[in-house]
Amino acid sequence: MKITLSKYAGFCEGVQRAYEMVEKIAKDSKVKKPIFVLGALVHNDEVVAKIESLGVKKINVEGELEDFFEKNESQIGTLVITAHGVGPKIYELAKKYQIYLVDTTCPRVIKVQRLAKNFFEKNVQIVIIGEKNHKEVVGIFQWGGESAIFVETEKDLKDLNLDPNKEIAVLSQTTQDQEFVKRAAAQISKKYPKAKILDSICLATHDRQSEINQLAAKNEVVIVIGDPASSNSKRLFEIAKRSNKNSYFIQKAQQLEQEWFSGKKAVAVTAGASTPAWIIEEVVLKLKNL
Repeated sequence: MKITLSKYAGFCEGVQRAYEMVEKIAKDSKVKKPIFVLGALVHNDEVVAKIESLGVKKINVEGELEDFFEKNESQIGTLVITAHGVGPKIYELAKKYQIYLVDTTCPRVIKVQRLAKNFFEKNVQIVIIGEKNHKEVVGIFQWGGESAIFVETEKDLKDLNLDPNKEIAVLSQTTQDQEFVKRAAAQISKKYPKAKILDSICLATHDRQSEINQLAAKNEVVIVIGDPASSNSKRLFEIAKRSNKNSYFIQKAQQLEQEWFSGKKAVAVTAGASTPAWIIEEVVLKLKNL
């Protein structure tokens, strides 16, 4: 059986950067301990477990932000902002309570945050194409003064009703389905010709999604590796499944089933941006041994 591994499988630059930053500060005796990550650094349980083995723990915001900082002020040595980014209030409160921050926000996400802030300050109506409860999108929404309108589904797109006399700017989640973003942008442009459409899908997402379409068409079976909490991983699976019904979503090698490959001669393997290399290697090794 021929196995084709995606050129883009595994950590994207933003996730790799965040992981290396946390690994570095965990080993640095000069960094104030204990170190806490604000939520999961990446959406992958094994990566989170590996980070915790370095003594870095996860902490979640419960209740109001101000209460969170007041309650945990004396317990946190260093607070890590994940690659998904956060809203501006976190920075203000960390400064107020003198909590040292390490910001691993992906540079591509920072760019979208700055655009949202700029448009809000200019009283431009912001439209975000993305999942409104996704961590990255929540942060962008907050940088945009919490005044953005979300387009998450086809229904949202159909029901979109904006003030045509107001300037409109359209941004997207960096890991959104690029086909949906293109379709949504085209419909918004048709309805509101003066709307500014900004392509904010990151290059890694573009490359992975473009490639998976080709791999799904050329191979009999497609394996997508990722965590169920990983938005970009699930999206890769959805795209693969549209082109190839023999597409399967797994977290680790042990979930591969022999019957998926019965009589098949070609399988493609890809993985989301938060899937570490060691998991991908284990999956490929098991496929070779089937």
